Amino acid sequence: MTTTTGGHLLKAEGVTMRFGGLTALDDVGIQVAPGTVVGLIGPNGAGKTTLFNVLSGVLKPTEGTITWKGKRTGKTGPHRLARAGIARTFQGLNLFPMMTVLENVIAGADRLAKGGALSMVTGLLGHHRDECVIREKAYATLQRFGIAEFAHHFPGMLPYGIQKQVALARACVGDPELLLLDEPASGLSEQQLDNLADQIRGFSNDMAVVLVEHHMDLVMKVCDHIVVLNFGQVISTGTPEQVQADPAVTRAYLGEPAADGGTR
Repeated sequence: MTTTTGGHLLKAEGVTMRFGGLTALDDVGIQVAPGTVVGLIGPNGAGKTTLFNVLSGVLKPTEGTITWKGKRTGKTGPHRLARAGIARTFQGLNLFPMMTVLENVIAGADRLAKGGALSMVTGLLGHHRDECVIREKAYATLQRFGIAEFAHHFPGMLPYGIQKQVALARACVGDPELLLLDEPASGLSEQQLDNLADQIRGFSNDMAVVLVEHHMDLVMKVCDHIVVLNFGQVISTGTPEQVQADPAVTRAYLGEPAADGGTR
């Protein structure tokens, strides 16, 4: 049973991230309720991926707290957070080139494997029953994503759009409660974008989603709530309609209007 605080599955408060003299995040907050899709947008360098790395445990914030299902994550690393139900994708595919599609998806099922899913792929796991269950789950996930026919192919042999689906399947095979999607639309065709939008809305039936994306049509179509970052600070939050109407968002993306009619 999922335990939440104030209706939130994940809550970040006062998150500040400094790298030497550079402040990448400054007093950032974000809340994610079960079954919702939250968009995280902003210009390049706004701090979106840094926040993802903090939420997934890759980075420890300089200041602030992250609460997952009512408990502070503290020094919890990415491996333990993944086992606790937080999965993510990356801007790059990050697929294992010398593993088949099926093996790549099995590697994402660590939450389900007593001895570790990667150990199962490399043949070091001794739990035969565990191995059979996870292999069946991985294949069923490939079927769900419509790519089971590629189960025994190596990722590099496949079109980029199929590889993106493999990365999504790997993130979803462990039945996460929160899915962090880092620019899933990059490099996709219009038809593939439409399919992705349907998938993301479908994900929210089973899990919450936080979406980092530059493709604004997709963001506005699938998100329930949007958080806008600029220079590491939250400059706007609200529904897609509220964010679109916020002058601060327009300035962040298009530049401050100048006296001569140009931008700066």
